[in-house]
Amino acid sequence: MSASHPRWYDYLRYNLYWFALTTRGQTISPIIVPLLVQQFVGEATKGTYLGTIRLWALMVALLVQALMGMLSDRSTHPWGRRRPFILLGTVGEVIAFILIGIAAGLHGLEGFWVLFGLYIFSMISSNVAHAATQGLIPDLVPESLRGRFSGVKAFLELPLPLIFVSFVVARLIGNGNLWEGIGAVIGVLVICAAVTMTIPEQRLTIPPFPLDWRPFLRLLLMTALFTAIILGGGAAIRWGVTATQTIALEWRRWLIGALGLLMIMIAVVVGVLGSLRIGLGQDWKLAPGFPWWVVNRLSYLVGSTNLATFLIYYLQERFAELQGERAAAPAASIVMMVGIFVLLSTLPSGWLSDRFGKHPILLVAGSVAALGAGIVVLAPDLTLLRVAGAILGAATGLFYAANWALGTEVVPEKQAGRFLGLSNLAGAGAGAIGAYIGGPIADAVGYTPLMLIFGLLFLFSNLALIGIPRTRRDHPIP
Repeated sequence: MSASHPRWYDYLRYNLYWFALTTRGQTISPIIVPLLVQQFVGEATKGTYLGTIRLWALMVALLVQALMGMLSDRSTHPWGRRRPFILLGTVGEVIAFILIGIAAGLHGLEGFWVLFGLYIFSMISSNVAHAATQGLIPDLVPESLRGRFSGVKAFLELPLPLIFVSFVVARLIGNGNLWEGIGAVIGVLVICAAVTMTIPEQRLTIPPFPLDWRPFLRLLLMTALFTAIILGGGAAIRWGVTATQTIALEWRRWLIGALGLLMIMIAVVVGVLGSLRIGLGQDWKLAPGFPWWVVNRLSYLVGSTNLATFLIYYLQERFAELQGERAAAPAASIVMMVGIFVLLSTLPSGWLSDRFGKHPILLVAGSVAALGAGIVVLAPDLTLLRVAGAILGAATGLFYAANWALGTEVVPEKQAGRFLGLSNLAGAGAGAIGAYIGGPIADAVGYTPLMLIFGLLFLFSNLALIGIPRTRRDHPIP
């Protein structure tokens, strides 16, 4: 590719692997893993076991992505810095999906623990490729063109794979054709990787900087602390479930729901504040609003991520006709509505943030998302659930743009990369907190109270804005 005159297909091949990553993620996490966990452990404890598998897989993913990003930055492989890691991750993913298909024939806890290991292996493989894919545009595209390339990335990363999963993969799995669904995902991975291998990377003759393990070791300590806090929250919920067994169901729902909401909020706040103190050390004082920006981000993502994670189980609970695999296609169609409206609202959200300020837009996003979650809880049919998905998607698009813009303003300008890199804690932590603490709540009192908790977390994200002082750059344009 000419630095200043890219060909039309360069926009596609530099970004196509994002389509594969999202297709893989939207198939294995919200569809295949919940259905197989349910098959292996039964109805009574499926939420707890799903939370366990999600916690450890996401914590592994956080570490692997950081490590592989660091290693690919320094790679002197003849194929270039990124392509060898993308190919290696793809091969691992193909093997993982094939073995998961075979494991689907197992039964009981044996099947669950085999799935546990394979899901961890899949997370390792996908994050080997993910970390390298993130470096393609910064490595190879001149700054003047990165906006255009990133726009194509957003299109391939969000709406297109969500539509593909909804209309192809989820329908196949929902009709009982697990192997055909797996085959479709493997086909996407192989085709996208093959196209990515044609990118003209140049070999580095020497590493661009010396290897420094200290940032990774800090991340390891942060992850260990964060995991310990989540495990503590889960233990508190299990104690509450046991202690309230003799109480009437209605009161028990309120008590366990309130305890669950409290434990999740504690995990978010204490987990973020404690982990960032380890990650930043004395530099914590350079950006006093930064920890609360991460709290705002994590609170919102706990709600949005886990509404999708538990959606299949929620549909099975609410609608008698959507038992087992039959819930897969409706769940994917709701997630597709979320993705489409994320894209549509992301486009104007930057202008709205500049015009009215980031704080007001984030307040609107949290409030509208809470409204969408309320509709999810009260919706009598799938049509209204799809409307709720559209509302949640619109709010999430506003949130993503405004939250990230605010983050770039509250961090020290000379250390923006370091500070913002720690926001990965919110991405991985969201799924881990909501699933591990939320799963036992749902097993004890149902999925409707759990969905209500996730809706309240959107409002809690608004409270975190109090701790983020407005900068001069965050004042609205008159």
